[in-house]
Amino acid sequence: MTARMSLASNVSHFLHHHLLKLIVLSYVLAAAFPALGLWIKDAAIVDFGTADGRVTMTLPKLLLALLLFNAGMRVKVARVGQIARRPGMMLAGLAANLAVPLIFLAVMVPAMQAWHNPDEAAVVLVGLALVTAMPIAGSSTGWAQAADGDMALSLGLVLGSTLLSPLTTPASLHALGSIAPGPYGEELHRLAGRDTGAFLAAWVLLPSLMGVAARFLLGEDRAGAVERRLRIVAPLTLLVLCYANASACLPQALGQPDWDFLGITLTFVAGLCVSTFAAGYVLARLLRADHGQRAALMFGLGMNNNGTGLVLASLALGSQPLAMLPIIVYNLTQHLVAGCVDAMLRRTAAA
Repeated sequence: MTARMSLASNVSHFLHHHLLKLIVLSYVLAAAFPALGLWIKDAAIVDFGTADGRVTMTLPKLLLALLLFNAGMRVKVARVGQIARRPGMMLAGLAANLAVPLIFLAVMVPAMQAWHNPDEAAVVLVGLALVTAMPIAGSSTGWAQAADGDMALSLGLVLGSTLLSPLTTPASLHALGSIAPGPYGEELHRLAGRDTGAFLAAWVLLPSLMGVAARFLLGEDRAGAVERRLRIVAPLTLLVLCYANASACLPQALGQPDWDFLGITLTFVAGLCVSTFAAGYVLARLLRADHGQRAALMFGLGMNNNGTGLVLASLALGSQPLAMLPIIVYNLTQHLVAGCVDAMLRRTAAA
């Protein structure tokens, strides 16, 4: 028993210490060997019809639920009560998560319109609009967990943005649609009418609450023992999700690269990503947050659930496949920046 626990501890330490390298490796494998990732992405665990339509549980949905359940298991009920009584930091984080990306894109619109190919600039704007309109990514809890972040605050940001998404996602898309040129603005207004609330409630909100409830029912002692055994689940789940999502996108995106378009995409994606992580750091300093709260705010503000954005783009923008590219690039970039932030937080914690 002791040997097994020691092995699990060593594996957990390796996964958390080398998480960025392993995520980069998952993208390399997705680009070179996408077949398994495509199978994971499309594998249906449950699929049956009802009077209201079809009910489908795919493997990625199950993995996402597992990631959020595991994060919920790490949340101490007493800490949740403290946040409920003093929700100021979480509300400030949610407000910044909405405002900062909108401000960034509004400021960048003149620069995009000055680009020599207006269609390319508009495609970048539409892709980033989809990214910023999504709620905070469930994977942010995995990064926060790896950085010893405040899991209650991290999960609260995910749940709060998810609960608000039926209102905030359409509002964000409408706001950006009003400044996007021509047919691209119309596409954003049309996307604003799509309802993603049911998906988010089923695969983000419910598993998280189930994890919190499981910890409460088990009690702190038994929950702590289970948590230690499951510590490797979060990073492994995150790696599989990264590989599966990239397998559906990277081979096509890299098959016939347009370096000019890739350049402007990477420039604005990197600018947006760095700005949102920096906003989390600034907000933490203003609120005099501790190390755990700072980690939760930075990963919460810096990471968006662009898996949902990819689904919406594939359904509504199928005739404009280039609109997928900014979302694909953002998915990689936010994890690369998250890895740099994780290293920074480790250095500050050790100082």
